[in-house]
Formats: sequence, structure tokens, C-alpha cells
Amino acid sequence: MSFPSKIICLTEETVESLYLMGRSDLIGGVSKYVERPTEAKTNHPIVSQFVRSDIEQIIDLRPDLVIGFSDIQKDIARELISRGLNVLVTNQRSLQEILDQILLLGRLIGEEKKAKKLVDDFSKKLESFREKSKLKPKVKVYFEEWDEPRLSAIQWVSELIEATGGENIFKHKIGSLAVQRAVTDSEVVALNPDIIIGCWCGKKVKTDSFAQRPGYREITAIRKNQVFEVDPAIFLQPGPALFVDGLDQFFGLLAKISSCA
Repeated sequence: MSFPSKIICLTEETVESLYLMGRSDLIGGVSKYVERPTEAKTNHPIVSQFVRSDIEQIIDLRPDLVIGFSDIQKDIARELISRGLNVLVTNQRSLQEILDQILLLGRLIGEEKKAKKLVDDFSKKLESFREKSKLKPKVKVYFEEWDEPRLSAIQWVSELIEATGGENIFKHKIGSLAVQRAVTDSEVVALNPDIIIGCWCGKKVKTDSFAQRPGYREITAIRKNQVFEVDPAIFLQPGPALFVDGLDQFFGLLAKISSCA
């Protein structure tokens, strides 16, 4: 049985997974937004943005497989398929689906044992944080993925919050489509979060701006100056970063808030 020898990674989570499995040699091209590991951006040709790719460059690289993420990349996938390339687009949204995607990738490249070890380690770490968090009072969290329009946490972020001692105030709005996660200022104010976490994809969070929004000065998070920014490269990609660094960062942040309550 033959396995792919050159893979184009249209998003960064596949890149990090391949590095963690010791198979960065398979990577034939990456997204311009790849951040993990830091050397990936200089080690491989940049062939794609999230919603646009250099189709001709990808074809010239002659990959065995192109891997993308989500329905947002469907047009890229359609074009590459029409040009005769093998394309896999996954649509993982939950932490379990992310682990399943890592296992699938491992099988595709003939490294199932390495992938299983990675997933087992991540699963144990996730469960350990869930156990530790059971003993702590829940911290009400407003996680903002985008400011205009206001978008709350996607499913995997919501699950990460719940696993590390938090309660996502919009856990009833975790759909895969952005419109399903749209929230209003009046809803945020009414739900009164203990902490606000900004993670705007593609731009720096203006933490001071939250206090200027209508009604926000009455929110506990604003009154106690508990507004923070976290890294999109960790929290807005459905891959290993959530387990490698995301769990620790959320747990530390929420534990600090809990101790000050």
C-alpha cells in the first residue's frame, strides 16, 4: 500500500499534526497564516490563504493530496478536484472530532501508531483538566471571536471553556455557521460574564473597547477589569494547539478569576 509523499496543507492544524508525528517531510505547501510550529512558514512554500489559493502553484508542486478544512474552502476544493488532484476537506467542530481528524490523518500517511499515541495523550490531558475543574466554582465566560458583528465561541472553544472550569454564557449558540453564533450587546449584559476573552481572527483585540459598549460597565468582567486577549493561532484552529497550549492557558486564566471571586 502506498501513502502520500507530498501533501498541501490549506490550513494550519494539519501542519502542526504532521510536525508532531515527525512527518514534516510530507508537507509540500502551507497557508500564509501558519504559525505552529514557527519554522513551518519558512520551511515550506506558501500556497494559500484561507479562502483563496494559488491553484497553479499547487498544481505545479504535483502533490499526492491536498487537505483543507470546512465548507468555507469548498470553492478551492472544487477547483483542485476539477484539475485532477486528490482533495480531502474535513469539517471537525468538537474536541472529539478534532481527535478523530488526527487519527484519520495518521492512517492516511501510514503513521496510525503515532497518531493514536498523540490522541491518547491529548485525551488524557483533557480528562485531567475536566477532573481538576470539577472542584472549582464555575466562571461565567464571554468568548468573542469577532467584534462586528459580535460572534461568540465556536463549539470546540465552548468545550474547552467547560473543560477548564468555565461556563460559556452562549453555550446554546455554538453552531458551525457564523450567523448561528451572532450575539447582541444586550444579551451579553443580561448574562453578566465574570470574564471576557477576546480572540479576533486576523486582528488585535482592543480590550479597552469593551467598556465603551452600551451597558457593559455594569458587567462583572468590566467592573473587575477582567478582559483578556488570547491567541487565535491556538484557539481558532481545530487542531493540536487546543490540547498542547489551549487547555493550560484557559485553566490558568479561569483559575485566577475564580480565586478572585
